[in-house]
Amino acid sequence: MLISQLLPLDLADGVILLWLLLGTIGLLAQKAPKLVINLVFPLGAVGGALLVVAGLWSLPQAPDVVILPLGLPDLPFHLRLDALAAFFLMVLGVASTGVSIFAAGYFKNMPGATLGLLCLQYHVFLASMAVVLLADDAYLFMVAWETMALASYFLVTTDHTLPEIRKAGFLYFLMAHVGAIAILLCFGLLQGGHGDYTFNALRHATLDPTWSSLVFVLALLGFGAKAGLVPVHVWLPEAHPAAPSPVSALMSGVMLKTAIYGFLRVSFDLLAHPLWWWGVLALVAGLITALFGAIYAATQTDMKRLLAYSSIENIGIVFAGIGLSLIFFFYGMHALAALSLAAALYHCVNHALFKSLLFCCTGAVLHATGERNLGRLGGLIRVMPRAAVFALIGALAIAGLPPLNGFVSEWLLLQAFLLTPGLPQSYLNMLIPVAAGALALVAALSAYVMVKFFGVVFLGQHREARLSEAHDIGRWEFCGLAWLTLGCLLLAFMPVAVMLQLDHVTGSLIHAEIGASALQNGWLFLTPLSSARASYSAPIFLLVIAVAVLITFIVVHRVYHGRVRRSAPWDCGFPEQTPRMQDTAEGFGQPIHQIFEPFFRIERLLPTPFDLRPEYRKTSEDRLWYALYLPVVQGVERITAVVAKLHHGRMALYLMYSFATLLVLLAFVR
Repeated sequence: MLISQLLPLDLADGVILLWLLLGTIGLLAQKAPKLVINLVFPLGAVGGALLVVAGLWSLPQAPDVVILPLGLPDLPFHLRLDALAAFFLMVLGVASTGVSIFAAGYFKNMPGATLGLLCLQYHVFLASMAVVLLADDAYLFMVAWETMALASYFLVTTDHTLPEIRKAGFLYFLMAHVGAIAILLCFGLLQGGHGDYTFNALRHATLDPTWSSLVFVLALLGFGAKAGLVPVHVWLPEAHPAAPSPVSALMSGVMLKTAIYGFLRVSFDLLAHPLWWWGVLALVAGLITALFGAIYAATQTDMKRLLAYSSIENIGIVFAGIGLSLIFFFYGMHALAALSLAAALYHCVNHALFKSLLFCCTGAVLHATGERNLGRLGGLIRVMPRAAVFALIGALAIAGLPPLNGFVSEWLLLQAFLLTPGLPQSYLNMLIPVAAGALALVAALSAYVMVKFFGVVFLGQHREARLSEAHDIGRWEFCGLAWLTLGCLLLAFMPVAVMLQLDHVTGSLIHAEIGASALQNGWLFLTPLSSARASYSAPIFLLVIAVAVLITFIVVHRVYHGRVRRSAPWDCGFPEQTPRMQDTAEGFGQPIHQIFEPFFRIERLLPTPFDLRPEYRKTSEDRLWYALYLPVVQGVERITAVVAKLHHGRMALYLMYSFATLLVLLAFVR
C-alpha cells in the first residue's frame, strides 16, 4: 500500500537522505575502512541507480511540488520535480552509480581518517547536486549551490599538503563565488523586490526587455563560470588535475551539468520569452569555448589537464546547441528549436558518461603507475588490457566517431545547423553556416585529441621501465567502468528511444516535440525531421563496419596469405627501436601549435652550443590568464600593499583615521 502511494519526488528525497546518511556513516567508520569501501560506496551507487528510476518515472508525469518545513519563517524550502529536473536527475544518477562503484576500488588503500572525511564530502557533494536540481525557490537553490561548491572544494583539496593543490582549490573556490554572486543578482532581478523567491513567482514576474536581458547575461556569466565557459574557465584545468580521479569524473561529468540545468531553467522556464540576440550570444560563446578547449586539449602533456580542456570543449558544444535553440524559438521555428535543444540535452548525458569513463580510466592509470605525465607513459595496453579497452571505447565515443554515442548528439546538432531555413536577419544567415563549419572543426580536433590520448598512453613501448610492473584494474574498478561503458553503448544504439524521452523536456520548455519524426522510420533509423533530408542507423553502420573488416580479413587470408615475403621491418638505419624514437605528446601537438600559435602564450627555451645534451623546450600557456586575470591579481596585490601600510599598530594613527572619516561623512552626508 505504501509503495503504491510512493511518488517520484519521494524516491528522490529518499536518495538524498540516503547519501547524507552514508556520508555520516563513512565519517564515523574511520577505523573500519573496509566497511566504507565494501558497503558505503556501493550503497551510494545503489542510490544513484534509484535516482535514475525516479527520473524515468517522473518524466511523463505532471510536476510534483512539495513545501518542506525547513528554511526561514517566511522563506520555506520548496521542491519541484518536473521533466527538466527529472532528466538531469537521471544524468546525476547514471554517472554517480558508475563512479561510486569505481571509487570503492580506487580509494581502497587510502588511510582511514582521510577516507572517512572524503566519504562524507563525497556523498554531501552528490546530495547537494540533487537538491540543486530539485529546488523550486531561489533560497534553497543558492543554499544547495553553495553547499555543492564547498563540498567540491574540500574534495579538490583532498591532498592539501601540496602547495599546487591548495592553489588550485583556492582558484576554484574564488571562481565558484564569482559565479554565485552573478546567479544571486540574477534571482534578485527576477523577483523584482516583491519578496517572493519561489520559482513559480519568478515565472510570473513582469520584466521589460532591458531587465530581462540583464537577467539573461547574469545567468550566462554565473552558470557559465561553473560550467567552464571562456573566459571564466580558468579554474577548470587547475581543479580537475588536483582532485582525485573519481571526484574529477563527478565534477566534469555531473557538476558542470548542474550549471547547464540552471541556465536552461532561467532561459527557457523563468524568463519564458527569450530574445533573438540571447541565442546569438550563447551560440558564439559556446563555439568560442568549444574551439578554445579543443585547441588547448591537443597541446597538453598531462592526462587530466587534457581531459579538463576537453570538458571545456564539450560544454561549449552544449551551449552552442542551446543558443541555436533560443534563436529558433524566438522566430517561431519550434521543430528546429526542439531538435537543437534535444541535441544539447543528448550531448549532456553523453558527456556525463564518456567523460566520467575517461577520468576513471586515467585514475586507473594513475593508480597503477603513479604517473599522469604523457611523456612518461606508453605501452600500457600490454599490462592494463582491460583498462585499455574501456579507455578505447570512451575515446571513440568522445571523438564523435560512429557508431558510438558521441556521434549521435553531434550529428543531431549539425543537422539542426544544416536544416536551418532562411532567417529574417541577414547576418544570422551568414552566422549559421560559419557556426556549422566551426562545429565540424571542433569535432575533427576532438578526434585528433583522442588519438593522441589513447596512442601515447596505451600504445607503443614503455617510456619508463617501471611501467612493466603496472597492475590492471580490480573488481570494483572493472564494474564501475563496465557500467559507464554500457551506458555509452545504450545511448549509441538506442537513439530513437532516447529522443522519445527527451520529448518530455522539449515539450515542457518550448512546447514542441520531435519524437514522432525520429520514430517515423522505426527504431532502427533516427530521423531528425524528415527522412527525405537525413537519417542515421547505428546498428546498420556497425554492421557495415563488421562486414568490411570481415571481407578484408578473408581477402588477406585467402588471397595473400603465404605469398608475401616476410622480413624484418626497416629500422631507419638504427640497430634497434627505443621508446625515445616514438612520437611524444609534445610532438603530436606540434601541428596544432603551429597552426593556432596566436591562441597560445608561448615561451621557448633554446639550447646553447655548450650544452652537452641540448634540449629544445617550449611551454604554452593560456593567454587569457595573462591578459585578464593576472592584471587583476597584480592590482589587488598593490592595493593590499598600500592598505597594509596603514596598519602600524599605533592607537593615535587609528584615532586620526576615524576622525578624518567622520569629517568626510559630515561634509558629504546630510
